[in-house]
Amino acid sequence: MKLSIVMPVFNERNTIKEILRRVRQVDLGDLEREIVVVDDGSSDGTRDILSMEEDSGTRVICHAENQGKGAAVRTGFAAATGDLILIQDADLEYDPEDYPRLLEPVLKGKAQVVYGSRFTGPRKNMLFWHYVGNRFLALVTNVLYNTTLSDMETCYKLFTREALEGIELRSDHFDIEPEMTAKILKKKIRIFEVPITYAGREMEEGKKITWRDGIPALWTLIKYRFVD
Repeated sequence: MKLSIVMPVFNERNTIKEILRRVRQVDLGDLEREIVVVDDGSSDGTRDILSMEEDSGTRVICHAENQGKGAAVRTGFAAATGDLILIQDADLEYDPEDYPRLLEPVLKGKAQVVYGSRFTGPRKNMLFWHYVGNRFLALVTNVLYNTTLSDMETCYKLFTREALEGIELRSDHFDIEPEMTAKILKKKIRIFEVPITYAGREMEEGKKITWRDGIPALWTLIKYRFVD
C-alpha cells in the first residue's frame, strides 16, 4: 500500500526543510511513501527551497498565485496516487511521528477516515479564542451531523481513497476543513479520532488562520448539511 502525504504550503521558508525532513524519516513500516507538496504562490523564498527538495518520492506542484489552503489541498488530492491520503501542514505544529497512531485504525480495518485530535493528547496550549472557536465548531458539527468529534478543524485528516470517492470538494480557503468533514459524514462514514501532539504557533510566528475564518467555517457546516 502507498501513503500519499499532501502538504499545502504558503510562505513557510523557515519550516519547510525541517518538516520535509521529519516526514521523510518517520517509520511507515511496509507502506510506500509519496509526498505531494503544493506551493500556493509563496513569495518569501519557499519556492526556491522546494526546487532543491524535489526527488523521486517528493513531487512539488506550484500555483502561479495564492489561491488558499483549500485550493492547495484539492490540487494535492488530484495529484496523489496513494491508497491512503493524509494532509500535513508545513508549519511544524503537527508532528509526523504521530503517523503510526493515525494509520493504525485504518490498517487494522477499523476505520476509513481518521482525525488526529489536538484536544485529547499532549499539547502546547493554544490561544484562548482559538480554543473557544475550535470547540464551538466541533459542537456545531456534532449537533448537525449526529457525531461526537472533539476536533473538526484538525489538520491531521487521513482518508482511504475509497472514502473520498464521489466527493467533490469546492472550498478554496480554510473552509476546506468543515467541507471535508461534512461530506464524509453525509456519506455515513464514521470518523475515528486518535490523540496527537500539538505545538501551536503564535500569530507573530506566522500562524495564518484567525477568528474571522470561523464565520465561513460555520456557514460551510450549515450549508452542506442541507445541500450536496
